[in-house]
Amino acid sequence: MRILSGIKPSGRPHLGNYLGAMRQHIAMQNEENECFYFIADYHALTTLHDSKKMYEFRRGVVLDYLALGLDPEKSTFFFQSDVIQHAELAWILSTLTPHGLLERAHAWKDAIAKGKRELNVGLFTYPVLMAADILMYQPDFVPVGKDQIQHLEIARDIAKKFNHVFGETFKLPEAKVEASVATIIGTDGQKMSKSYNNTISIFADEATLKKQIMSIQTASLKLEDPMPIEGDIILQLYEHFATPDEVMELKQKYKTGGFGYGKAKKVLLDRILDFFADARERRNRLEKSEKLNEIMNRGAKKAQATARKTMNKVYEKTGLLP
Repeated sequence: MRILSGIKPSGRPHLGNYLGAMRQHIAMQNEENECFYFIADYHALTTLHDSKKMYEFRRGVVLDYLALGLDPEKSTFFFQSDVIQHAELAWILSTLTPHGLLERAHAWKDAIAKGKRELNVGLFTYPVLMAADILMYQPDFVPVGKDQIQHLEIARDIAKKFNHVFGETFKLPEAKVEASVATIIGTDGQKMSKSYNNTISIFADEATLKKQIMSIQTASLKLEDPMPIEGDIILQLYEHFATPDEVMELKQKYKTGGFGYGKAKKVLLDRILDFFADARERRNRLEKSEKLNEIMNRGAKKAQATARKTMNKVYEKTGLLP
């Protein structure tokens, strides 16, 4: 199976990113799939207009994925902006995309509802570029979170329109959603998101990580009181990284009382540090490596070869061939 997914470079990864996407990406490369993973830097430009941060975030995503186990020998790993055909195909697809289809996109409607200033055309046409990203590589499946399913549906709608007008060209990919981790709870009980400032980082220094975990909202109880299990944020996060026996042990301490949320948060901190210890060490080593550009250039060449094949079909179907 061919898998395709894009990663927007918008800051340091958090547990929600790992559990909702990164872990899936790395697992799928080890299941004899043909995986294309790209860093969606064109998409980041809709909100990120600081060149230094763009450089930092792009490089950071490369380091994060390699540290967590992505293997550039097993997966095609590249920067979106290194394959200019993405922008070219996006323009061609935009000539077939109904205006109303983009107006119905959840992300655009959400931005309007929140009264965001300086809404740009790139944000409005975001789903068209995403459709180009997906359709370019003719994938069978696209791993997405629940909030991204609509974008895949839009990509399928655009592909159907192109196929109808110009003839069969694009495969219609299916969404791949791991329902059990579709939504990861943040420190305040909402979905974990940088925009809510409720994240727990993977690669932050230990002091920062401790501060984030200690900020998890909990019930107001006396130390001797039993702690409620249902809806507890600490337990919900702990379950993703601990064994069933360890989870049962912690739940028993909750029920018994006299344990306290401070100790529970310390247990979570220790578990997360232990779980990501090897990855944190690898990232520190990779940060000093001079091979990152070589890795990404090699991935770009592989992606470009596939993109050219797709675009040759598009040129032929549309009459753009010389």
